[in-house]
Amino acid sequence: MKNHTQYSNQSRRKFLKTAGMAAAITPFAYNGMTINPLSNSSIFKKLGGAVHISNKIMVFIELNGGNDGLNTFIPIDQYNRLSVHRPRVLVPENRVLPLSGVSGAGLHPAMTHIREMFDNGMVSIVQNVGYPDQDYSHFRSMDIWMTGANSNEVLGSGWLGRMLDQEHPGYPDGYPNTAAPDPLAINIGTVSPISLMGNAFPMGISIGNVNEAYSLINDFAEPVPNSPYGDELAYIRAVMQNTKVYFDVIKEAAAIGQNLTGLYPAEGENTLADQLRIVGKLINGGLQTPVYMVSINGFDTHSEQVDQDDPTAGQHAELLGKISEAVYAFMDDVRLMGKSDAVCAMTYSEFGRTIGDNLSRGTDHGAAAPLFVFGKSVIPGIIGANPVIPASLNTSADITMQHDFRQVYASVIQDWFDVNNPGELLYDNYSTLPIFKMSSGTKESPGRPGWQTGSYPNPVRSTATITFTVPAAQVSILLLDSQGRQIRKIAEGNYAAGTHQTVFERDGLPAGNYFYNLRVNGMSVTRKLLLL
Repeated sequence: MKNHTQYSNQSRRKFLKTAGMAAAITPFAYNGMTINPLSNSSIFKKLGGAVHISNKIMVFIELNGGNDGLNTFIPIDQYNRLSVHRPRVLVPENRVLPLSGVSGAGLHPAMTHIREMFDNGMVSIVQNVGYPDQDYSHFRSMDIWMTGANSNEVLGSGWLGRMLDQEHPGYPDGYPNTAAPDPLAINIGTVSPISLMGNAFPMGISIGNVNEAYSLINDFAEPVPNSPYGDELAYIRAVMQNTKVYFDVIKEAAAIGQNLTGLYPAEGENTLADQLRIVGKLINGGLQTPVYMVSINGFDTHSEQVDQDDPTAGQHAELLGKISEAVYAFMDDVRLMGKSDAVCAMTYSEFGRTIGDNLSRGTDHGAAAPLFVFGKSVIPGIIGANPVIPASLNTSADITMQHDFRQVYASVIQDWFDVNNPGELLYDNYSTLPIFKMSSGTKESPGRPGWQTGSYPNPVRSTATITFTVPAAQVSILLLDSQGRQIRKIAEGNYAAGTHQTVFERDGLPAGNYFYNLRVNGMSVTRKLLLL
């Protein structure tokens, strides 16, 4: 069932915007970049739990403006037709970068570092990603990508935000704690995307002046008015008070964390690299934050996408070169930290661009485009087929969608973060894609034996049924308090392969946040239980 609190969420978002605060958590500056500790984000409440399940990190890289996929991953098996439809922007065939083991397609010549990563087995390219009935507006299309909505509906929550509400009912009460001491997500930028909006709350607030934030946090003497405005102001104060405690944690991590690679360009030369440099420092500084969000602007290339005398140079080439350079340096940084198995990065953009170019050496708003996932833990290669370029643009000016973007999301939710039931979070059952290697957390890749667990009902009034699917194994289930201390043993024994159930009895425990820890042959997963 879809979210029935859309109107109130949208009203709250509008309030935050008109109050001069746009959906996130109070930011502060580090090395000239604004950092938002999104500890209250609904997405990240869930992903915060996921980090303790799988200890995974995902960096989402927004390509703002609509990336020209045909100029990024070039289908050279369609080159003759491409040369008819985009003579002003098409990269010469002999300059396209070939990829090891791939025929019929190659990368833009500015992407030499990504070509090296691909040849070393660290890139998965998903072909022709989009959604049905494309909306060509930047704002609306990005809203669709960030909320997981269909093109004919508006949702008040983000796809990542909804993850928290399933896994962490009751958050932010009791946070931070020993199980989740760090921010659950960090956005590098001044405004948090709608993807971080939960079912019940915005993910926080984002303002440019830290002193202004602290005046809201610290000055509680004046009561809030008894009005909708007062309700929202009280909410803002509570969120900011809760997240204030993370500031010193982030600053300490940034101070002690070191970038181990020398491949980052000089600061100020590449905005994406500057952001990823900070992410690297925070990871190496010991933060357990599972989600980071960064962005690079400039992809709305209606004109001067390429230089007049050289289609391999120009605005788009510079952007692709910056992505290639930045991601390559970041992944080398992660490698030198010894964290390559635990960190991936993924690009996304609100849409692709038209098959045909225009008279201004540019391209216009289109539909589907390739999406890139980077990391040692991806299954390297190409998912899907090259787009088919029509002989005449009277047939189609757009690339036909092959993969729904929510298939990628389902894969990230299930196969990277080891979170169950992606269909419930995405409001439909989308098949996953073979992007990630076998998971080391609660389940393994589709088609292989794995184990997982869940409980119902949650929140709990008197009893709950804990269900777990395991191979033949020694299994124990422990109840933990909000500080991670063992309270009791729920179940223990040798279990045959299959699905089993055990009943949790409340037995007079006071209301609050609890966890149950399932251990299977030495591996464990912790899930939250809220007692009412």
